[in-house]
Amino acid sequence: MAAQPVPHPSTDKKRVKVYELRNNDWFDRGTGLCTAAFSVSEDGQQRDPRVIVESEDQPDRVLLDTRVCKEDGFHKQQETLIVWTDPSNGVDMALSFQEAEGCAMIWKFITSIQQQYHSMNAPDDSLSDDLAMDMPNPISLPPASMANLAEIESQMRVFSGTANGRDALTKYVLNEDYISKLIPLVTDAEDFESLNDLHRLCNIMKIIILLNDTSIIEHAVSDECVIGVVGALEYDPDFPSHKANHRQWLQGEGRYKEVVHIEDGQILKKIHQTYRLQYLKDVVLARILDDNTFSVLNSLIFFNQVDIVQHLQSNVLFLAELFDIFKSPVQNTKRKKEAVLFIQQCCAIAKNLQPPARQTLYNNFLAHGLLQVINFGLRHSDVAVRVGATDILVSMIDHDPQMIRSMIYRQLHEKQLPLTDSLIDLLLVEVDLGVKSQISDALKVLLDQGPPPQPPEALSKANSEYAVRAASRIPPSADPQQDNFLSGFYEFQAHKLFQPLINLQYRQTMEFTVQQASIFTYLIEILCFFIRQHQHRSKFFVLTNDIVLRISQLLSCSEKFLKLVAIRFLRQLIGLQDEFYVKHVSEKRVIGPILDVLIETMPRDNLLSSACLEFFEFVRKENVKDLVKHIVENYREKVQSLAYLDLFKTLIMRYDQTGGFSANMDYFIEVDDEPRRRTNIINPKTGVLMEHLAMDQAEEEYWNVSDDEEDLQAKHGRRASSVNGESPNAKPLVDYASDEEGDENVEAGALSADEDKPDDGPAKTDASSKDVAPPLERLSEKRRREEDEEDDLSKMVQHKRRNSTSVSPSPSNVGGVLRKKRSSSSTRDAGGGGPRKIAISISPNTKSGSVQSHGRPDDEA
Repeated sequence: MAAQPVPHPSTDKKRVKVYELRNNDWFDRGTGLCTAAFSVSEDGQQRDPRVIVESEDQPDRVLLDTRVCKEDGFHKQQETLIVWTDPSNGVDMALSFQEAEGCAMIWKFITSIQQQYHSMNAPDDSLSDDLAMDMPNPISLPPASMANLAEIESQMRVFSGTANGRDALTKYVLNEDYISKLIPLVTDAEDFESLNDLHRLCNIMKIIILLNDTSIIEHAVSDECVIGVVGALEYDPDFPSHKANHRQWLQGEGRYKEVVHIEDGQILKKIHQTYRLQYLKDVVLARILDDNTFSVLNSLIFFNQVDIVQHLQSNVLFLAELFDIFKSPVQNTKRKKEAVLFIQQCCAIAKNLQPPARQTLYNNFLAHGLLQVINFGLRHSDVAVRVGATDILVSMIDHDPQMIRSMIYRQLHEKQLPLTDSLIDLLLVEVDLGVKSQISDALKVLLDQGPPPQPPEALSKANSEYAVRAASRIPPSADPQQDNFLSGFYEFQAHKLFQPLINLQYRQTMEFTVQQASIFTYLIEILCFFIRQHQHRSKFFVLTNDIVLRISQLLSCSEKFLKLVAIRFLRQLIGLQDEFYVKHVSEKRVIGPILDVLIETMPRDNLLSSACLEFFEFVRKENVKDLVKHIVENYREKVQSLAYLDLFKTLIMRYDQTGGFSANMDYFIEVDDEPRRRTNIINPKTGVLMEHLAMDQAEEEYWNVSDDEEDLQAKHGRRASSVNGESPNAKPLVDYASDEEGDENVEAGALSADEDKPDDGPAKTDASSKDVAPPLERLSEKRRREEDEEDDLSKMVQHKRRNSTSVSPSPSNVGGVLRKKRSSSSTRDAGGGGPRKIAISISPNTKSGSVQSHGRPDDEA
């Protein structure tokens, strides 16, 4: 595809920004070089006039390629702006040129193409069709006079009903300067006190403005027309008994304050125009605006603001004179106040700019001393100046908080008073709750050191020691400057910030004014943030200043919102599940006041009682063991009075079941099939290492597996097969009878007779084994094991009696087992001490006896 020259050289590429309207906001597509040319098809016949913008950074990337196809599709605004609606998708587009010369060149090309549409007969069918459909018919309105107002209004309503009629009406209004002809009629109608004519003039002005033409709107807000236009709009027929005062507001000389003289007349004109457009959008037409008109007004305001800000930030002399106001030794308080408000307006405008332009503006402000301006404004006695300084700071923090932190680091390095000190002073004395909220948020953002480390509960419980180390370790990516800043803050400024909380120690009553009560809300909110973000430093600060006990004093005040703030803080502490805070809360005994608040509010259902119940529900659900023990042991009567709630009944039951051994509760919630580990145990009487019995794999497995009835039957089958010679190398712990024996040889008095026999042989059991303390088990598991072990012992004794004729008995073995059984039974029956696990001593005779049992006669089987 080739390109032919246009009336001006097409090689002259002009620097331009491409904007696209998205959701009533102008989106910056990028910066590029604009050219205008005719595109030719491959056959060389059809030619389309196009405006093309190539990216400045990436020449191969086309930011814009649009066809000039409608006579009224393009509009030139001011000296550097061209706007239009893309016919292919209906999206509003705009080109903002760096220089007026480039805008004029492209606009000349567009107008020349539009003029050719009038003169050409039919060189291109597509162009002829477009012209046939879009060419508006010429119209004519009656002369502007009071006698013709009714007819003018009627014809305008008819024309504005169709697209072609609107286009024709727009051209007629512009060409005939119809607005200027209507303005004198407002004064005439007011002189004659003709309310009907004033209402008609108001409707006519509304119709003209709602044509959504930028040229008409710019002309309406010009110095020559704006007073007459808003004067007509003061008489709204929808409110016939009311009259607005738009002219009085716009004519007020005190509305525009020039802090520093602006030399550029065009910029000054745009400032006035932008103010009028905003007033027109937000006040005069706020009730009747449609989406199209709202979009046009926003576009005009946006591009004016871009030009104003770019001019101000590039004017070094202007910025120097502006910030020199605060460095001057002359105390001109009024001018300093106006300078702060001017900078506030600049920052408010910057919020609508693209991030690169906004960053440039803030950098220029900071380079000229913006932090000194903020410090001045925060300490000013006028609330408007304090609000302005706070808005400036919040705007910059929202854009880039690290930029403000860097300036604070520089202040600290130069031994200057940091910005945070001014924020703390203002937070403690400010009466405006909105300013307090903004300062609170600003402090949290400035002191934020990034995402908090992973909480200990997120790591494995089995590796809790590693979890504590990981939680307390400073992340490798921590900024050293930020770390030094935080250290200095906690050393010099934190005590000053939380002084109202620390001073609660000396208060006898908890009665506060509205301002005093509000400060506690913000301070505790900030403290909760610090506890989440600054783990080590906040722990030390909370511990040394007794913050937990001070905040718990608020539970006794009469204001319910302060009680809620205190409960939220304590809930934050236990929610971290940090052992330090859990123990600290227990030591300070601050849970008792929460119980008192709950008892006082129950059974009413309100926010206060819900917060208290959620506090204890978290303790129960997360099984915070130390707190469960602390609550029941120290406040049992209070908890008992709330036992009609399942929550507190569960807490008491959990404590009673564990006997207060909360430190070992983890053992009871472990899985059942975890293998126990044998550890070396020191005999408390002798102080020597206690001896362990050597047992082979099969014997160890027998005592560790579950003792269900089916498992026992399977075990009997395996033992019987071993006895019958199927596995001669196996060494069973106990010789079991085969399944065919049954119970025919069992005598009722066998066990008791055997128990009464005196032990003839020497007992070779380990004397120290009875002192071994087994690991804790579940109570139900212990009882089941002891009952099964008694059954196993009786079977062992019965089997030994049957095998006494063929196998030499081992009295020491049997006697040792029976003595252990009698000892455990008597201890359990007497109720002394907890149940102990039965230990069996296996003597060499037992092993030899079990080996000999393989050779017993078949008739005994």
